[in-house]
Amino acid sequence: MNEFEQNVQSKRNDAIDAGMGFVVSFGFFALIFIIAGVVQFVAR
Repeated sequence: MNEFEQNVQSKRNDAIDAGMGFVVSFGFFALIFIIAGVVQFVAR
């Protein structure tokens, strides 16, 4: 057996961490898109 399988730092589900990473990155790019839309609207 692998020695790292015996001493696990975190037993959380990886899908939760991957989902949170997706949500945070999606929110960041959505925020940039919204800011760009507001700047384009104000510049008219």
